[in-house]
Amino acid sequence: PPPFPARLPPPFRAFPPPFPGPAARPAPFPVGPAAPPPFLLPPPAGPAVEAGPRLAAAPPRVGAEEEAAAAQRQQDELWLSQFLGRRRRAAPPPPPPPPPAAANPSSARALAVAALGRVGRVAALCRALRRSEAEGDGPGWARAREEAEAALRELREVVRPLREPGYGEALRRKAERARKRRLRLQRRKLEARAAKEEAAARAAEREAKIDQWRAKCIQEVEEKNRERELKAAADSVLSEVRKKQADTKRMVDVLCGLEKLRKLRKEAAARKGVCPPPSADEAFETQVESLKTLLKTRTELYEAEERALRVMLEGEQEEERKKEMEKKQKKEREKLLQQKLEMDSKLFGDPAEFPLAHLLQPFRDYYLQAEHSVAALIQIRRGWDQYLVPADHPEGSCIPPGWVLPSLPTSDTWATAIR
Repeated sequence: PPPFPARLPPPFRAFPPPFPGPAARPAPFPVGPAAPPPFLLPPPAGPAVEAGPRLAAAPPRVGAEEEAAAAQRQQDELWLSQFLGRRRRAAPPPPPPPPPAAANPSSARALAVAALGRVGRVAALCRALRRSEAEGDGPGWARAREEAEAALRELREVVRPLREPGYGEALRRKAERARKRRLRLQRRKLEARAAKEEAAARAAEREAKIDQWRAKCIQEVEEKNRERELKAAADSVLSEVRKKQADTKRMVDVLCGLEKLRKLRKEAAARKGVCPPPSADEAFETQVESLKTLLKTRTELYEAEERALRVMLEGEQEEERKKEMEKKQKKEREKLLQQKLEMDSKLFGDPAEFPLAHLLQPFRDYYLQAEHSVAALIQIRRGWDQYLVPADHPEGSCIPPGWVLPSLPTSDTWATAIR
């Protein structure tokens, strides 16, 4: 059989004879088993030959070289024919498919939108095909079919990433991660909003307390200023009244002195033998009496004003004393209430920390009903009065006036048990 395939033309054989060199050129792609190198036998061991003139070696055989050259030529022709056949049969490789899109919700949404557009186009072309088939339009049907096939190929190319193995799972994981992140951000936003509202509520409560304290301080200052102004006004009016009373008293003293002076002058004139007419005495007496009446009226008026001012000052002082007493009583009530709360917390526990306070509320209402109802107080007192015994009864005991507080623990062990 020929050394090359029958479907290929024989290669060009006008090759020059190979150059007999020391070694043959190796084939680029060895197809068959290479020719083994000539087997060289070592020289036979024999007796040593003395040094002397040597003879020329025998020339090599020509038949072996020709056989080696023919085998090499055949291998070269076979390699060349196979190389040319491979070049002719090799088809252009198909273009590599585009890398799959990253599995994320945005790209999946874009692919879905593009796929929906292609689906709509394919559906429209299918309707056009049915219409062309119904009308018997062959060229239009063929053109619509080509467009439909192209659109279908585009649709398959668009949805190809969605069919990749693991794409749906990766998309689901990313969507779940995005959902968790969105929920986490929403929860953080709600927590931040709640914290902000709580801080705003605390700030508003603090501002309300500050405003209340400021209003209270301002009211106290205004009351003190008003009291000071009223007291100053009352003092000024009282000083004016007292000044007027002093003026009235001085005028009364002047009238008394004037009467004494007239009496002395009248006696001196009588010793000299000069007597004033009775009309002059009457006019003087009338004038003095009218002045005395006027001064007496003014004195009574000033005394009434003084009494009114004194009553007003005493009323203000009484109000001040009453306010001071109310403040003192309020402080005492707050102190007693605090002591009562401390005793209740020692006896029954802190209601804020006790988790079953709402369960014990009916019992508290039952035992404290006498504080809110007179009928309950009378009934409880009657029940206690049934067990009254004389003071010298051996089994009698007095009722304590208040709560009996427990004594302090005598050791650290008892203290840990109480805690």
